Amino acid sequence: MRSDETPAAELWSRTLHQIPSLFGRLAYLASLRDPNSGQYLHFGFAQRFSDREADRTIRRSHINTFTDWLCYSLEQQREDMEAYLSGENRPRREILAAWREWPPYLNWLPAQSRAADRMLFQQDVEIVLSLISPEIDASSPGRTA
Repeated sequence: MRSDETPAAELWSRTLHQIPSLFGRLAYLASLRDPNSGQYLHFGFAQRFSDREADRTIRRSHINTFTDWLCYSLEQQREDMEAYLSGENRPRREILAAWREWPPYLNWLPAQSRAADRMLFQQDVEIVLSLISPEIDASSPGRTA
């Protein structure tokens, strides 16, 4: 445990590292955020510590994971997204086609992120998507190849 990490942060870090991709962690962390309050909720974690500590720890983890993914090169982002997609239960082509119509990853951003970082994230994801699924671009309505 790092000297500046709380026991809650150490436990949460071990839990989060069970998800093999940063992109997957972003999806998971965003799923823990209540859309009406913005508070991060995790029943088991809050039972062990407190709602407040859970919110603070998960919020910090979401921001850090987001920042880490932005610091990846485009190649690393592509590899990370490939890892995420390979762990999903739906066919990759189906997921990517759905993302073109309704991009869920735009809801995976931490609320505290800067506008420039949100824009960079969206641009990077769109570039990576075009690299890993050129056939989706060519067949998507309203898109030109």
